[in-house]
Amino acid sequence: MTPPARSALAEFLGTGLLVAVVVGSGIMAQSLSPQDVGLQLLENAIATVFGLGVLITVLGPVSGAHFNPVVSLADWWQGRRTRTGLTARELAFYLPAQIGGAIAGAVLANAMFARPAVSWATTERAAGHLWLGEVVATAGLVMVVFCLVRAGRTAVAPVAVAGYIGAAYWFTSSTSFANPAVTIGRAFSDSFAGIAPASVPGFVAAQLLGGIIGLLLVTGLFGRPTAGVAQEAVMAHPGEHTGHHPPQERTSKR
Repeated sequence: MTPPARSALAEFLGTGLLVAVVVGSGIMAQSLSPQDVGLQLLENAIATVFGLGVLITVLGPVSGAHFNPVVSLADWWQGRRTRTGLTARELAFYLPAQIGGAIAGAVLANAMFARPAVSWATTERAAGHLWLGEVVATAGLVMVVFCLVRAGRTAVAPVAVAGYIGAAYWFTSSTSFANPAVTIGRAFSDSFAGIAPASVPGFVAAQLLGGIIGLLLVTGLFGRPTAGVAQEAVMAHPGEHTGHHPPQERTSKR
């Protein structure tokens, strides 16, 4: 069992570094390819895919590598009956750590490129088709994560989750923020990856709706979680697969 403070630190670092990757690579892309928005998006997406995969691999054993309030809320909601997800107390640690980490990551990226620590984004992203894109992106992310959990295939989460996000950069109209904490963080940088503060509430609402739809789809595919049947964590934690406990006693508690 990982102490909540240690898990919260992992979520803070993971979300912060993820936002630093997204915002920093966006700033770099603008510098390297100032006249080609498509190339900027490609550069931004590639950096995000590699960065996210590494962060899930490195920090997953500590906190489950959520880095996303929607994933944490879904984990808590789905595990209430079976007591295999986050507890309410753990959730209270995760959410502020993720949001605080996202803001810190944006500030760090700004500083690395000699920009003001906080430069409010001016890119407006408020339209029905963009919100629909966020619903689709977030529902798909929740499906990927929790289908892997229910199928006992969380070992491939770094590749599967990063691969999905990389694809969603291109097939969704919103370029797949799919994460309320990251959305808030990106408002702190007026760069390629930024989102105007006034556009944040609409994106977050769409992401929460997408999370609900994603969980409903997972339930439709796998049925409701059964009480007394252990499930894997989003990423396995130390000791969960080492033979220290009988299989029936393993849980996904973080």
